[in-house]
Amino acid sequence: MAKRDYYEVLGVTRTVTEVEIKKSYRRMAMKHHPDRNPDNKDAEDKFKEAKEAYEILSDAQKRAAYDQFGHAGVDQSAGGGRSGGFSDVFGDVFSDIFGGGGSQSYRGADLRYHLDLSLEEAVAGTTSKIQIPIHVNCKTCDGSGAKKGTEPVTCTTCGGHGQVRMQQGFFSVQQPCPHCHGTGKMITDPCNDCHGEGQVQEKKTLSVKIPAGVDTGDRIRLAGEGEPGTGGAGPGDLYVEVQVRRHNVFTREGSNLYCDVPIGFVTASLGGELEVPTLEGKASLKISEGTQTGQQFRLRNKGIKSVRGGAVGDLICRVIIETPIKLSKKQKELLQEFEETLAGSHSKHSPKTSSWLDAVKKFFD
Repeated sequence: MAKRDYYEVLGVTRTVTEVEIKKSYRRMAMKHHPDRNPDNKDAEDKFKEAKEAYEILSDAQKRAAYDQFGHAGVDQSAGGGRSGGFSDVFGDVFSDIFGGGGSQSYRGADLRYHLDLSLEEAVAGTTSKIQIPIHVNCKTCDGSGAKKGTEPVTCTTCGGHGQVRMQQGFFSVQQPCPHCHGTGKMITDPCNDCHGEGQVQEKKTLSVKIPAGVDTGDRIRLAGEGEPGTGGAGPGDLYVEVQVRRHNVFTREGSNLYCDVPIGFVTASLGGELEVPTLEGKASLKISEGTQTGQQFRLRNKGIKSVRGGAVGDLICRVIIETPIKLSKKQKELLQEFEETLAGSHSKHSPKTSSWLDAVKKFFD
């Protein structure tokens, strides 16, 4: 049976945050856990499905691979379906509310950057310099958030522990202190530059190497270039998402390139040879006699080699026959004379027209 979409399993959208993923999993796991639903195969299956989805989506690297390639992009054994005991299953999910004291540490948030590329840059690969806004420790207060010459004081609500204990039904739980937000400290005289946040926003320049063959929607992960963590936790990651701009000549579909080639009706009738553009320069395209509008000609290996590997694609030229305009009197007379030479032989020279006329006649008859 095909696996369901992990976001659908947890009942969240694809833009969901890590915190919301954890909350949704916790709610579903408590509902379907085998210890609470003995001898219920359906509940056990839903529990395993939710656990597998959480283990993928709660890991930034696995989530990025899943967003890009679906189930094929992640290790299928990662969501192993181990049932374990109640405390074993919820240890990582409830670590922020059950037990444990002291101030909280959180991994920095991931960042996303949209990078516009030309088709030529995407096909050949390039190195782009980007600027991203980041938060760094305030130099004025050395990241303390307190005005120079002062220091944060111990939080009077939690006594410096960073957490407060609350009674919820049968459980005695701890949660981050609402006044110091889990830091255990309070700032009575905030720094004028960072306003007590301890961090200020700056712009950071990064050099991003774009591999050859990328396409719209491809993402490049720069580990550790996201927001800094708190309480000693590591920084998040930066995901550079590629957007390839529309090209004036070519349209890309996978590894193939497509382009429309207008030709005159004389060339279409008699055949000929044209020069057409490719990403590598010019190429010769042979037009066969009697070519019709919409007919396609394929130039092998003139397309793109995908970043995922495989053979080089083709350039597919679609012919569009252009009707001449603004004819002179002489040109019109010549065309009329030419039309008269075709009288009585349309079925030979214009078989599609004759076939269409026959079909229309039968329709009305």
